[in-house]
Amino acid sequence: MSRGYQEDEESFFQDIELLQKHGINVADIKKLKSVGICTVKGIQMTTRRALCNVKGLSEAKVDKIKEAAGKLMICGFQTASEYSIKRKQVFHITTGSLEFDKLLGGGVESMAITEAFGEFRTGKTQLSHTLCVTAQLPGEYGYPGGKVIFIDSENTFRPERLKDIADRFSVDHEAVLDNVLYARAYTSEHQMELLDFVAAKFHEEGGVFKLLIIDSIMALFRVDFSGRGELAERQQKLAQMLSRLQKISEEYNVAVFVTNQMTADPGAGMTFQADPKKPIGGHILAHASTTRISLRKGRAELRIAKIFDSPDMPENEATFAITAGGISDAKD
Repeated sequence: MSRGYQEDEESFFQDIELLQKHGINVADIKKLKSVGICTVKGIQMTTRRALCNVKGLSEAKVDKIKEAAGKLMICGFQTASEYSIKRKQVFHITTGSLEFDKLLGGGVESMAITEAFGEFRTGKTQLSHTLCVTAQLPGEYGYPGGKVIFIDSENTFRPERLKDIADRFSVDHEAVLDNVLYARAYTSEHQMELLDFVAAKFHEEGGVFKLLIIDSIMALFRVDFSGRGELAERQQKLAQMLSRLQKISEEYNVAVFVTNQMTADPGAGMTFQADPKKPIGGHILAHASTTRISLRKGRAELRIAKIFDSPDMPENEATFAITAGGISDAKD
């Protein structure tokens, strides 16, 4: 089973260097790589207008590049059964709790963005830390385990925490820490720039990275854009970033896990909502996330996860516990 998995990984990436055979010169390929476009699919996912903005690429060159990429990629339609074979490459990363995994249909899914939101102390960062370790462990259906990239916007990442979680799964501390690439983002622009590095890294080590975590996705947008006057610009920038994340997850077959904060909804008092708080990011984030999970506090160390929005999972709930070894099943 795992051999087939590896072969799928090989065929998953079509290196941008292949364009050389179709008359695109090395200098132009280098320019594309400099903006984080490293695969043929990456060209397909970028508009002509965005490619024309790349320094040194004229409209004529862009047309030529698009044409060459079109020859290499099968564009257009495929039957649902063909697509279903492609979906077999999707893998799931365990959260550390069987209950929670069941809720998510096996764990955090690849080629998708999974968003967990909740108030403070609901276990968002603990979940991120646990996933850093569980993503490295071989799992079901031939999942080989892999490396993780962690983008931290709130200074909440703690390597010591990973050691405690590693103890629970009896894996070597050094190995676990070596397999996590960490970056601290200071502004929303910096966060976006880091995604170029992420794309380059995923390409450089094709099939090695399995998970990208951003904790938390909206914190810096909240700071950089304030008030209603800047809301439109904020949402536009956010949309660009989420579109980039979605493309990265599909292009490199990785799981993307983001955490998000809550806000009090001033309009909720007018309606009869049980919970007047909602996740921030508005409709843009709501539509970009494939699966949204809301987290809330239960008794003591227990937390409750609920599917808030998902294309294929019913709206159930699961209870899990936060322990020294990360996220685990609640003990009755």
